[in-house]
Amino acid sequence: MNAQKIIAAAALWLLMIAANIGASADALNLRLDEEITPASAEVIASAIARAERDNSSAFIITLNTPGGLESSMREIVSRIVHARVPVIVYVAPSGARAASAGFVILISADVAAMAPGTETGAAHPVLIGGGEMSKTMEEKVVNDAAAFVRSLAEKRNRDPQAAESTIRESRSFTDREALDKHLIEIVARDEWDLLAQLNGRAVTRFDGSQKVLQTSNEKLAPFMPTFGQRLLMWLADPRIAFVLFAIGMLCVYFEFQHPGLIAPGVIGALAMVLALYGFHMLPINVTGVLLIALALALFVLEAKVQGFGVLGLGGVVAAVIGALILIDVPNPEMRLPLGLVLAVVIPFALILILMVRLALRARQTRVTTGLAGMIGLKGRAETAIEPEGRVFVRGELWRGRSQTKIAAGENVRVVGVDGLTLDVDPAERDVAVAPKQASAIDER
Repeated sequence: MNAQKIIAAAALWLLMIAANIGASADALNLRLDEEITPASAEVIASAIARAERDNSSAFIITLNTPGGLESSMREIVSRIVHARVPVIVYVAPSGARAASAGFVILISADVAAMAPGTETGAAHPVLIGGGEMSKTMEEKVVNDAAAFVRSLAEKRNRDPQAAESTIRESRSFTDREALDKHLIEIVARDEWDLLAQLNGRAVTRFDGSQKVLQTSNEKLAPFMPTFGQRLLMWLADPRIAFVLFAIGMLCVYFEFQHPGLIAPGVIGALAMVLALYGFHMLPINVTGVLLIALALALFVLEAKVQGFGVLGLGGVVAAVIGALILIDVPNPEMRLPLGLVLAVVIPFALILILMVRLALRARQTRVTTGLAGMIGLKGRAETAIEPEGRVFVRGELWRGRSQTKIAAGENVRVVGVDGLTLDVDPAERDVAVAPKQASAIDER
């Protein structure tokens, strides 16, 4: 009887396993509220891999972005169209947007949705620069982007002409306009309304296969990026990288001027490495780098030659212009704002000039401690020096020697130190010297 119960329980357990094979987990949700950067691409790829591993019913990207880098956008689109789980891109909350690169990500999804009061579009690529060559290059880039968007729209059964107009005419659409133009499929108040409208919807995947979404009883499982991914997304912000770079430069310079403090050097090196890591993920304008390097040189020259502020002002102008064009992207949101640049460059210039001047002044100050501090001191010959004798300098008796014969009682000036022997020369007669104390010291 016990054996029969065990067999029955085992059979029931196997049936439950079989029933759950292919069952989907809750819908995975990622909130992306930033510019499109390499860090964004890495986070989305990681989230899709998690959704595939957990066999999620769907992967939902809640998107709010002004756009970003075209290379990162293409990487995200490639990962979306090859995902093994349906990907839904949802522009939310109300007031959000999916502009430029965000629009392309939106129409690449299996299901495109927007919240009321949102907008999308304005995906026209912009090149920095001028001249005939840049116009020709811009035409090539626009044609390439238009073909890419048109192919995505056709594959997803969306209006290719309306999608292409965001490239060639920089058109933008509200949520209702996008729905009427067949650029999106759903307008939903929130994620729960979105899940309700997704339930039972047949989705045509990018490879042509069909899948019916079952989301009526699903819960949203938020995807939390790892600490490394959050750090990467933080460093990909050009404003953070710029501030870290300025702090790192000052700390490293301070460590060079005061070796042995350790803390400024460690903090500066860490800030510099993090800043450079952030910059390497962004397109950098070489001219901007050269202008910032020129500004540093002008700041140092201002401190050395005291250019009455002209060199320092030139350095500030060069640093501001260099910082403004440092990030070579057409998207204004990804460039360094003027207010931040001025707030960093002006204090940086003042602190650096002050530190350089203090360092130069310290080098020009005569040493007053140790044996090296004896040079230039004046005293009195306690005995005749011909060529050696004893001298009284700084309250102490020293062996003294001189190439000039010096009589006892004459004033002397120290011109060199050799161990406990002072090289001296005759000094002026009116020099005030400490009173004689030779009697307190045994003669050696």
